[in-house]
Amino acid sequence: MYRFNLNETSYHGYGAIEAIAAEAKARGFRKAFITSDPGILKAGVAKKVTDLLDKEGLSYEVYSEIKPNPTIENVKDGVEAFKKSGADYIIAIGGGSSMDTAKAIGIIITNPEFADVRSLEGTAATKNPCTPIIAVPTTAGTAAEVTINYVITDVEKERKFVCVDPHDMPIIAVVDPQMMESMPKSLTAATGMDALTHAIEGYTTKGAWEMSDMFHLKAIEIIAKNLRASVNGDKEGREKMALGQYIAGMGFSNVGLGIAHSMAHTLGAVYDTPHGVACAMMLPLVMEFNQEESGEKYREIARAMGVKGVDSMSQSEYRKAAIDAVRQLGEDVGIPKYVDALKEEDLDFLAQSAKADACAPGNPREATIDDFKALFRKVMR
Repeated sequence: MYRFNLNETSYHGYGAIEAIAAEAKARGFRKAFITSDPGILKAGVAKKVTDLLDKEGLSYEVYSEIKPNPTIENVKDGVEAFKKSGADYIIAIGGGSSMDTAKAIGIIITNPEFADVRSLEGTAATKNPCTPIIAVPTTAGTAAEVTINYVITDVEKERKFVCVDPHDMPIIAVVDPQMMESMPKSLTAATGMDALTHAIEGYTTKGAWEMSDMFHLKAIEIIAKNLRASVNGDKEGREKMALGQYIAGMGFSNVGLGIAHSMAHTLGAVYDTPHGVACAMMLPLVMEFNQEESGEKYREIARAMGVKGVDSMSQSEYRKAAIDAVRQLGEDVGIPKYVDALKEEDLDFLAQSAKADACAPGNPREATIDDFKALFRKVMR
């Protein structure tokens, strides 16, 4: 048996945010609790949405105490702020951090028995759908607007934990490329490579099947064709990346990921490495590690990445071609090769954390502690 969870409604393309006020009115919402981060507010990106709410006379309150890797305290503070606000729905504006925080807040509000944020790790047995969320991404990468996943950082234990819950799905996703125009090149590159990691890991994970494969292969194709142009500010490239990352999310949210994400979560928790950068560094290394368990899938990855002549290649040739194409894309958009802070004495903790991560069981090849250490060493100077 397979299960597929998607938004009730999604809007795409330039001008999509115009639908927010109409949706709020049609659903009888009274007041929005807007989750966003200080950078999004300072850049004036959130104002594009609040101006629409002001124009329609819709009430809202902004909560912006959100860190790039949202913490347990961010969530707890957000829950209290939501309770005081009198809001009845959430508008999450930002990257994965804003949307992940919104999901955790929304789940706890409707399932107060999970007020201990750590109790949400894994597949918590929540009973009620979260507070209604309208998700408005400002980056083209996390696809948090269409996933049942969110990630919270436990600062005290130096770890991130993944929560997987169909009850946290935003009811509406508004994927408007104009909300992504303020992304600098480095963030465009990192989030785009995060999306590619979602697509490739989702395609090769143990839980993959025909429906998810359809989404992942199309996402790989769109991202490979458009990420370079998007990084250079091309308008059409940005629009295509907004779509590609969403399509990847439609797939991986329902079948899981692999150890590139396990390791990226660990690097983010310990060194605050940006998630997309960590994913991009680990992806080709993990693809090399997994290739013997991939069957013929790397041929289709290579084809989707734009490699020519794959049907005349041997298995070893098309596997290498797929890995090389992914590595080249990362280099072309400026992804670094090393985590400067990574030290040999940290490897035990990093490996243990990565192996315990919720994404690890989906990897097509089981990784031992020694395997994780060897992979981490490849990004250590």
